[in-house]
Amino acid sequence: MYLVTLVVCCCSGDSGFDGTVMSGINAMKQYQSYFGLTGKGASTRCVMMTLFMMISGTIPASYLPDKFGRRFSMFFANLVLIIGAVLTANATSRNMFLVGRWLTGVGSGCAGASAKSYLAEMTPPDTRGAYLGFLNSFYYIGQMAASGMMVSTGKFNSENAWRLPLYIQVVPAAVNVIFVFFCPESPRWLYSVGKQEQARMILAKYHSRTGDLDSPLVNLEMEEIEEKIEVEGQEKRWWDFRPLFRTKADRYRAYMVILIGTFGQLSGNGMITYFLPILLQNAGITSQERQLTLNFVNSGSFTVDRFGRRKNLLFATLAITCILAIATGLLSAEGNAARSNAGITFIFLFMVVFSFGWTPMQALYPAEVLGYQARAKGLAFLNICSQAATTINTFGLPVALEKLGWKVYLIWVCWDAFECIIIYFFVVETKGLTLEEITEVFEQPNPRRYSEALQRTKKVQRSENAV
Repeated sequence: MYLVTLVVCCCSGDSGFDGTVMSGINAMKQYQSYFGLTGKGASTRCVMMTLFMMISGTIPASYLPDKFGRRFSMFFANLVLIIGAVLTANATSRNMFLVGRWLTGVGSGCAGASAKSYLAEMTPPDTRGAYLGFLNSFYYIGQMAASGMMVSTGKFNSENAWRLPLYIQVVPAAVNVIFVFFCPESPRWLYSVGKQEQARMILAKYHSRTGDLDSPLVNLEMEEIEEKIEVEGQEKRWWDFRPLFRTKADRYRAYMVILIGTFGQLSGNGMITYFLPILLQNAGITSQERQLTLNFVNSGSFTVDRFGRRKNLLFATLAITCILAIATGLLSAEGNAARSNAGITFIFLFMVVFSFGWTPMQALYPAEVLGYQARAKGLAFLNICSQAATTINTFGLPVALEKLGWKVYLIWVCWDAFECIIIYFFVVETKGLTLEEITEVFEQPNPRRYSEALQRTKKVQRSENAV
């Protein structure tokens, strides 16, 4: 299962490498000079194209996983990403570069959504949180690889300074393309297309310690799958997202997806990820190599989810609100190098806390709360929400940073405080629950309160069993 997860996590590594490559080469004078880009908004057009096409990636992401399987969807998406990366690395004009970014965005968006569906359905119930948390944390592995490379290539005087990292972007996608069909298919997808015996064999191999096809655990999981999954005949119109909003329970699930998708990008992290070089320049740090090295430090701050979903999100959001408030006070003193450097330290502390609380949740939580019939479309919808929120960062932040400077941080302080309120009153705790128990939670009049009561009950049961 670990090797399977490693192959699937390459889809998340794709995204991490991609975002950091663009953040890094936007700071390179070699890149800016080659394409004639200058000023603080130089990166906006290219980042905008990537975001737009990642939204376009929701079209195959909402259709291919259900029609052809989770593995084929990952294979197709990463193949498109490889073509885009090669075009971008060989670009001789802005238009050629943007077409490459277009394909890269489509592939990255589709691959990420397909990977979340696959791991949610493939992993054992008792370790689902760890595997899905690891999936999104792998985003930082891609960032670390990209940042480490650009620290070195940034010293080149030729255009290879920015072309070489774009070539290397092919590597994680190629690993997935080569090995994904050596991985088993999702047992739930196999069941939905009438291949029940294959589904049972996979469950026995990866979920049962004995590998017994008729073990109590395998029989129980097959019964649960049979109850929740329709065999063929289900609506698979990629453009119809109405099933996400039909019932009260469906709407609550969709609201949780929207919450993770938007808050996960609009908590101040998007400003740091995409426009870190500009922030550093505003703070008085203009050395290109130092900008890229600090980006490397940013990439190294990640951890896997070990706490309850609700408490983890609430703690992290409260912490980043306080951190941004402190950073605002430090960066408000223009011309003071000591305070500016201290402010940058708090910016990176922000990313450490955000990575701890939010990064694992962005893959784990939506995949948990969505049912099988809506999972592919729901995760595609998650991508729409995430990229729409990121587009706000892309269009609004360059102007805001230029006009307002450090005052932009005040906006995020207020917004993050608002996020804390929403998380406290509405986020449902799903730690330790099976997918079927999560379905039961969302069907209650007040899912948040019911989930907390259920957690208390389970805690008492665990204590009694321990005794």
